[in-house]
This record gives sequence, C-alpha cells and structure tokens, in this order.
Amino acid sequence: MLNNKTYLEYFGLIEELDEQVTETISGGYEVFEIRNKTGYDIPYDYGIDGTVRGDLLTPGGGYIWTMYSGGELTIEFDADVRIDYKKLKKYTLTDGLYEFQNDPSPDNPYDIDLYSVG
Repeated sequence: MLNNKTYLEYFGLIEELDEQVTETISGGYEVFEIRNKTGYDIPYDYGIDGTVRGDLLTPGGGYIWTMYSGGELTIEFDADVRIDYKKLKKYTLTDGLYEFQNDPSPDNPYDIDLYSVG
C-alpha cells in the first residue's frame, strides 16, 4: 500500500512543493511598526501595495504591519499638527521600527516627523 508521500512522489509533486516552501522561507516577511511619541493625535493614510486606508494614531499608541517580502508600505501624514495648516509628507518604508516625534528644529514648534529608530 502506498502512503501519501509515495503518491505525491509518483505525481512529481514533492519537488514542486519543496521549491515553493524554499521560496516562501527565503523570501520571508517584513515587519513595519510605527509609534506615536508626540502629545498629539496623528491622522495618517497608509498604503499597502496600492490600497490606501486611513487611521488615527493616539499619543503613546502604535501599530504593526506584517507582509511578505517585496510588499510596499507608504505612510502619508500632516507634519504640522496645527488645525489650520497642512504640510503633507509621504514616505515609503522598509521593514523596521518608526516613531512619530516632535521635529527638533526651532523653525516651527508644531512640526512632527516620522523617524526610523530601529
């Protein structure tokens, strides 16, 4: 009597399955994490492979995305936290940890930016 592996070998599927597993393992996945280290609510749009959604990150909050390698994550947000000003910034992220922080430049005390921190 043949077992499952023998049936798969008979149909030539073992090699194909091994190749698919190897591709998945070698490709792996990417992890994107953002945190809000400011004292402001930060509305932002994020896009994953062309699909755009909106969200709100509260002070001290964070969010994690996990996707297969080769995926693209973009973040767009208003870098000026005042209600009556808009200063849109957009970044394409690579896997890692990012934080919204107050911009240390003295030009505008209401500026924030997204920094790679790990």
